[in-house]
Amino acid sequence: MRIVRNILALILGWLGGSAINMGLVALGHTLFPMEGIDPNDMNALAEAMPTMEPKHFLFPFLAHALGTFIGAIIAARLAASHKMIFAMAIGILFLIGGIMVNYMLPGPTWFTVLDLVVAYIPMAWLGGSVALKKAKTSI
Repeated sequence: MRIVRNILALILGWLGGSAINMGLVALGHTLFPMEGIDPNDMNALAEAMPTMEPKHFLFPFLAHALGTFIGAIIAARLAASHKMIFAMAIGILFLIGGIMVNYMLPGPTWFTVLDLVVAYIPMAWLGGSVALKKAKTSI
């Protein structure tokens, strides 16, 4: 039963973090629209990347960081054992996705470095730490 619970923790952490990620990206497109660009068209986004302002990168960064953070909390809270490992696994999954997106949509170097260095592994560790701290205080 522990194995099933751990697998579900990973899946639900990934899904929950992904929902946060997608919601924040959509909110960013609403608050900072890119005139004449369909945010669902990857080719159009790739072509527009060099013309984007720093404000257009705020919500993607927040989406990646908070999606990873919340996903790690969910995974760590739900895991039956090795809670920090499951939190970090979420960070690794999201990091792989971040590398893929940064490859498909190459943005400015400052954003790529910030995104890949700060938004995934550190946020997964922080999320796991928060979940472990909450677990200790609720006992």
